[in-house]
Amino acid sequence: MTGIDPTAPVIVRLSTVIDAPLDTVWALHTGIGDWPVWNTDIDQARLHSPLAEGAVFTWRTHGLTITSTVRELVPGARIVWGGPANGIDGVHVWTFEQTGDRVTVHTEESWSGEPVDAMPDELGQALRTSLESWLTCLKNRAEKRA
Repeated sequence: MTGIDPTAPVIVRLSTVIDAPLDTVWALHTGIGDWPVWNTDIDQARLHSPLAEGAVFTWRTHGLTITSTVRELVPGARIVWGGPANGIDGVHVWTFEQTGDRVTVHTEESWSGEPVDAMPDELGQALRTSLESWLTCLKNRAEKRA
């Protein structure tokens, strides 16, 4: 699957505009091993092979260790990853669009599985808060570099 699960009980879609060049934003976002440097919610992250479709990476956030697989990669434009974590199957889509000197970053993520079925409102809010933080951290770091 190269998109979110449209039938998932939790779906969050957010966007932000970053005043930085696309190559800066893309490099930060796809430099998975460096996520903990700029994303305050990520304790560790490790890409196990070169970044490409099928690549696997492991990361730790909010006390969860997650193993994700890259499902789609369009350099400078789109990255999709997903995988299970503690009974939750997540699919995360990121797209990047340059307009002049700015980049619009869109993110959408779906969560499904028994824990989500049991607490969709609480987990939906947790996902929204996490993605808002991720976008804020990405924007702050990219704009400092620009």
